[in-house]
Amino acid sequence: MKIEHYISRLLYRYQCVTVPGFGAFLTEFQSAQIQESSNAFYPPKKRISFNPHLKNNDGLLANHISESEKTAYDDAVVAIQNEVSIWKDILKVNGRFTLKNIGELSLNAEQSVVFSPSDNINYHTESFGLSSFVSPKIKREVYKEEVRVLEESVPVVFTPEARERKNSPSWLKYAAVFVLAFSATGGIGYTLFQKQVEQQTLLVNEQVQEQVQNKIQEATFFIENPLPAVTLTVKENKLPYHIVAGVFRNESNADNACQDLKKLGYPARRIGKNKHGLFPVLYGSYPDAETAKNAMTEIRSTRDKQAWLMVKDL
Repeated sequence: MKIEHYISRLLYRYQCVTVPGFGAFLTEFQSAQIQESSNAFYPPKKRISFNPHLKNNDGLLANHISESEKTAYDDAVVAIQNEVSIWKDILKVNGRFTLKNIGELSLNAEQSVVFSPSDNINYHTESFGLSSFVSPKIKREVYKEEVRVLEESVPVVFTPEARERKNSPSWLKYAAVFVLAFSATGGIGYTLFQKQVEQQTLLVNEQVQEQVQNKIQEATFFIENPLPAVTLTVKENKLPYHIVAGVFRNESNADNACQDLKKLGYPARRIGKNKHGLFPVLYGSYPDAETAKNAMTEIRSTRDKQAWLMVKDL
């Protein structure tokens, strides 16, 4: 059975997918990036890494295979063990192998497993439909510089008529006309001229305001049946990482064990009966894998060497 297909499915939904007896594939959010050297844009994604030290069976992969293949949980566990055995043999012989849509696993000089993630697929569901692209470099043309060069290269020749017009300022002509008009009409004519200018100015302002109002009305939309307001529900903080103290067949024994752990100061709790008819008791639940791993290390060193990590949304 090829189990990488099921691992790939789970990476969309979970931060940690453990392959019992081999290691765990972890996902970490990576925001959108811009590579200035190549003008390349990359959307947000989940970056995949591999931790060979997380080998305990948390039940996630086996349960998923069991439900997908309609088979028993124990058969799924055996199938995973067989596949892991094949992976280890390939690593010993070839030194490397590839898991489709996940990445490549290889052995270094110290015979440690090295993982190189695949870029063929983005496990960040909110980035669905977004792909990377390269923007062509923008070429900017400086037209001002071109005009300056053109003016320097093309001489401007003035004709005698142009020189005469150039040497006689036009404002003197208009000033002479104004003086003649004022002397002919007197102060009353000038007052009437001012009133006429004010009326023309007022008329122009009214026309401008009317055009502005028309533009505003054209850009305004009235929705007769507006959509109902959208209510956003804030997700509660989930604690998907659990350190398991033990699994009991008798419910009262599970309750007693939970109370003993609480007396010792642990945020212990007993969860409901699982599909095998057993009652798990937890030392505590944690929001991320790093916090849970640190807590499990402390519990194993001070109290219980058999404590193990379970990843599940309860």
